[in-house]
Amino acid sequence: MKRIVEPAKEIPVAEECDICIIGGSCTGVFAAVRAARLGAKVVVIEKMNSFGGVATQGLVNYWHSQYDTEFKKQIAAGMSLEVVERLGKRNAVAEIKECPHKAFMFNSEELKIELDEVVTEHKNIVPFLHTHFAAPFVEDGKLKAVFVENKDGRQAIKAKVFIDASGDGDLAFRMGVPFVLDDFLQPPTTCAKIRNLCPEGVNYYETVKAHYEEFGLEKDCGWSGEIPGCKDIRMYAETHVFNTNASDARQLTNAEIKGRRQTRAIMDIFRKYAPSENMILLSLASYIGIRETRRFAGEYRLTEEDVLEGKSFDDTIANGSYRVDVHNKENGGFLFKYLDGRQENFTFFGMEKGRWRPERKVNPTYYQIPYRTMVNRKVDNLIFAGRTVSTDKAAFGAVRVMINLNQTGEAAGVAAFQALDSGKKVCDINITKLRETLKSGGSILL
Repeated sequence: MKRIVEPAKEIPVAEECDICIIGGSCTGVFAAVRAARLGAKVVVIEKMNSFGGVATQGLVNYWHSQYDTEFKKQIAAGMSLEVVERLGKRNAVAEIKECPHKAFMFNSEELKIELDEVVTEHKNIVPFLHTHFAAPFVEDGKLKAVFVENKDGRQAIKAKVFIDASGDGDLAFRMGVPFVLDDFLQPPTTCAKIRNLCPEGVNYYETVKAHYEEFGLEKDCGWSGEIPGCKDIRMYAETHVFNTNASDARQLTNAEIKGRRQTRAIMDIFRKYAPSENMILLSLASYIGIRETRRFAGEYRLTEEDVLEGKSFDDTIANGSYRVDVHNKENGGFLFKYLDGRQENFTFFGMEKGRWRPERKVNPTYYQIPYRTMVNRKVDNLIFAGRTVSTDKAAFGAVRVMINLNQTGEAAGVAAFQALDSGKKVCDINITKLRETLKSGGSILL
């Protein structure tokens, strides 16, 4: 690769704060709010024009269950439910009772505004939208600041503790935290809101199966869902961009273009073979929905066995009951593994049921995520939250959904404040106090 030399220059410091968060997804916003409520000054850096990440810019408008698999015990609450209650005041959310796959569906556009409100209510949170993280600034071996780029040019944000909620772990990567990037990554999906795509009485999947090759599509299948109050509009996540590493700039660019083209191809199938005069493409995701890129090495790596056997941890900071869900590298679809031993494999060709282990009388009904998956001693003032947490591939398939990752954000915010308050490294904070503080702020820890 050819190189040029950028002349050295002084960089203005735009803000000095206690905690700097890279990424304004719900994970990042919830981290900011929990830290701010404890008294920290927080800066949140978000590359897009709104907060919320996949839930807003990605159009994925579902959060999963806050109960165990038997719906007998509530295992999660915190800011996810706080935001759901706020959306409910505007009829922008609907609850789905006792469904293992969906608990709340919401209006993503209303969520954008609600997250603005959540952030701006806290005067000690300084938000930066349309702002890209560029590089870390390290002095005497310690992370002291991050460089960002926005309309004001290149600037620095100084902080004492940093939270990487960027999804791809951009800060952790540049700080040299070890990570895994598999040869097979769960493929990303471009989501779309479409009105009257599939006419009543027409089978969506049979129509696509009959004509996908004509329109340049691969064997694929996905899912779709409703939007509160919009009976004729659905959110579609029916395609995948296979063989994509979305942490690579060129591959990400190609995936964005291909994902939009896939949406048009699906619509063209129905325009030709099952037309509806009212079919309209209303919106496309502002960025492709990335399922998996780098998984970082923490002080502990959560495993498939930990999840499927419901292992408990002394440093638990989140609970989940969503199944192991790994999207296939070809033929679309996904492999589900449930805590009760069932297994389902959905592909272009249909669904196969089986078991990943024999039946038994007692099954776990939820699993836990330990705090140690979010820190690495290589950088003693950095916490990674969201889909950067330390897991193996199968465990990642379970914990990667938003209701779980939202909890890691809350834990990161509280842990960052506690490190500041105690003068300790993020790996060495008092876990008992961390859990007590999370509970007092509305989290459920078992």
